[in-house]
Amino acid sequence: MANFYIDNPDIAKTIDALDLGEVATLLEQDFKFAKEYDMAPTSAEDAIDNYKRALDVCGDVVGNRIAPTAEETDRVGNILNEDGTVTYTPGIKLAIELLGRSRLSGCTIPYYLGGLNMPCTILTACNEIVSRADAALMNIFGLQGIAETINAFASEEIKKEYVPKLCDGTYTGAMVLTEPDAGSDLQSVKTSAYQDENGNWFVNGVKRFITNGCGDVLLVLARTEPGTTNGAGLSCLLVERCPQVKIRRLEHKLGINGSPTCEMVFNNAPAKLVGQRKRGLITYVMALMNGARVGISAQGTGIGEAAYRAARDYAAARKQFGVTIDTFPALRELMCDMSVDVQAARLLAYYGSKSVDLENGLTRKFESLKGTPEAMEVRKRMKVYAGFNKMLTPMAKYYASEMSTRVSNGAVAVLGGSGYMKDYPVERYLRDARITSIYEGTSQLQVVAAIAGVTAGLYNDVVADVYNGIDTSAFEAEKAEIAKLAAEVDSAVAYVKAHPEGKAYHDLHARQLVDGAIAAIVGALFVRFAAKFEEKKPALAYWLATKFPTAYAELAKAKSGYMASVTDFEKIAPAVVQED
Repeated sequence: MANFYIDNPDIAKTIDALDLGEVATLLEQDFKFAKEYDMAPTSAEDAIDNYKRALDVCGDVVGNRIAPTAEETDRVGNILNEDGTVTYTPGIKLAIELLGRSRLSGCTIPYYLGGLNMPCTILTACNEIVSRADAALMNIFGLQGIAETINAFASEEIKKEYVPKLCDGTYTGAMVLTEPDAGSDLQSVKTSAYQDENGNWFVNGVKRFITNGCGDVLLVLARTEPGTTNGAGLSCLLVERCPQVKIRRLEHKLGINGSPTCEMVFNNAPAKLVGQRKRGLITYVMALMNGARVGISAQGTGIGEAAYRAARDYAAARKQFGVTIDTFPALRELMCDMSVDVQAARLLAYYGSKSVDLENGLTRKFESLKGTPEAMEVRKRMKVYAGFNKMLTPMAKYYASEMSTRVSNGAVAVLGGSGYMKDYPVERYLRDARITSIYEGTSQLQVVAAIAGVTAGLYNDVVADVYNGIDTSAFEAEKAEIAKLAAEVDSAVAYVKAHPEGKAYHDLHARQLVDGAIAAIVGALFVRFAAKFEEKKPALAYWLATKFPTAYAELAKAKSGYMASVTDFEKIAPAVVQED
């Protein structure tokens, strides 16, 4: 096997093209931690070197120790025991141990709690590397948002009790949100929590579709305010695995079989309140879900990378009609699409992650500067990136998850009949990819989350930010093409806003507007990458030549006035006749 970081230089080059110098300076708080912790960097260059060393370790462990177990993990799955506990498949158990030992399970956690104090961008790269080996494992490794949420909102006592053990792999976690009647609509959660006369909390209820619900540290969304029916009555509670929490079912799934998806019963389970009452959904779960969506963007990118590589290798070796099939123009076009699709997802995921890092770093800096003249300027930039992230996080999740299905499906096509067989891993990639556009909010919900930023024209500010700090003067023609597409997005937005059907027309064509904005943003990211690395120019040219025409066609739909799928729904998609 290979080191999954070293053998994919696009990861390091993407990080270099984005330039994490300011992120490192903010995260290390001007490198003050070097005085207290041996592993803490003394400069931005030192920090970035640390990041790459961590990715090297991740690539080595994942490529050489974990990837070889993925096929068995998918085939065997996890075991539900009679006592309501779960036994991990051997490969998952090994991976948790190895990644914990390397401290990568605490990638973004502060030094004093046993973490590596690294940026979200590096966790995104780690998640991609892990997902390339085994997408199911990322669902456990990528749940570092559990530790992040405890660190951000819980008491110091709770932090010190649980976070170090999440960092070193002693504990795994789960975000316990969904219920049989509360999926996307989390305001409808019915699981309840109450305090006894001594102030102790207890949780009762049923949760379903919980990733790693068998974990040791469970962040549970529960109703703490009797009589309420909306999100304001929900709080976040920490439940440690105990006899009062039973796993009563493991779901039998299409893919990600190494990730236990659990139906859980809480029967007076002891709990600890995280943060304040009534802020569980509005503040804490939204933070959890945003982090999870960034993670899924990395997961989709990793699956896409694995599928592309399998297809590319097969096509170079498989002969038909006396030549290898990678010489056929139709397959060359398909594999070019796959390659550029993966690169685009990586750029969007990593740039979105960097924006998260800047928002978080500037927020901490603003808090430390309150009352000084500099504070207001820091706050202004902090709000800019906060706005970016509300749009970029769902965009990255939407694009990468849909990409993973496209590219995995393309890999099956390249391998033909062999791709349909379990002799090759591409059928697993396709099965694993399908969930990425469903969990943590479907693609449709990501469009809903991103559209406000698009209709406000925020993507134009994002494009300007992408160009900032790098010489793009050699790409004026390409930038003009991107500006032209952005103007067409603006025109389509104006048309949609003015349409007499109002919200119905807006909702119907939101996807076309979001797709157009993504095409422009990714085009700008390719320009930035090509300005840094000459070899990226062909990918930039391919993106402009093949994706922009599609974007224009989609925007034309948004400006067509056509909405028969809404007004003539019953005629176009008639109800199924039920026989008595």
